[in-house]
Amino acid sequence: MMTIGFHTDAFNSANWPFEKCLDWAQRNGVARIECGMVDGLHFLQGLGYSPHLSLLDDPALLRRQLDRYGVYFSQIDAAYPLSGEDGPSRGVPYVTKSIAWAKLAGCPCVDTTDGLHKPEGMTDKEAMAAMKRSYQQIVRVAEAHEVIVNIEPHGYFTTNPDRMEEMLAFVESPFLRMNMDTGNTFIAGRDPVAFLKRFINQVSHIHIKDVSKELAEAVRGGSTGIAMSHCAVGDGVNARNIKECIRLLRDAEFKGNLSIECEGQAGPMIEKSLAWIRGVFKELGIKEGKPRKTK
Repeated sequence: MMTIGFHTDAFNSANWPFEKCLDWAQRNGVARIECGMVDGLHFLQGLGYSPHLSLLDDPALLRRQLDRYGVYFSQIDAAYPLSGEDGPSRGVPYVTKSIAWAKLAGCPCVDTTDGLHKPEGMTDKEAMAAMKRSYQQIVRVAEAHEVIVNIEPHGYFTTNPDRMEEMLAFVESPFLRMNMDTGNTFIAGRDPVAFLKRFINQVSHIHIKDVSKELAEAVRGGSTGIAMSHCAVGDGVNARNIKECIRLLRDAEFKGNLSIECEGQAGPMIEKSLAWIRGVFKELGIKEGKPRKTK
């Protein structure tokens, strides 16, 4: 059984607070939610205009809030780039604090990645060595809390499958795995199906992103990630790849979460994406995990 979820980035432009995202998930029968994590506070969150959470939010109280809606975390997004010069000084403590928070909030995974571009002032070998030291520290904390750390293909190193293989071998641990992203791999000029097939036994979480024809023609092969897809899943040039990726996951008996990443337009675009994915589930005979009933 797979679950369908979404990243609250979908409601950045709508200026929704996190709880309104929970309400949307409950009304649409979506079982899982993923959000960004802020280390500190900013005024948008305080005013109720941000769909993300802060490490200052109490995770036990957040867990009660999710219980009331019958919706649960699939992953916390702590993807501060770890490949740059400030990866060890800023990225590592951010990720490790997010891991401890995730454990108390009942969240099984924390997402990480590298930077979009080749690190300035460092050779590839130096950057990889620094990231290895960072992930060794991060995974030590992850093992203690029994929270999975995922590496997402989103940057200069991680969208290269050979580099991704090296990174997943930084530490021999069941708590270091991969967050597949269908949109980032495609926009980087890769074949998402081949990318997933290579790592399918190491994947614990999926980002589902389509890509518009216009964006693909403009930057495919010249970029490594998409900040936000302004294309409903199923409407873009990556739809066939996404469907085949879901088929591969079914055949591999994947039991994790597919997290939709697209502009929500305050509901309509992400609802269209949700309907398309559910149609693929029905066609492929996949049973969708549903939210728990609340009292």
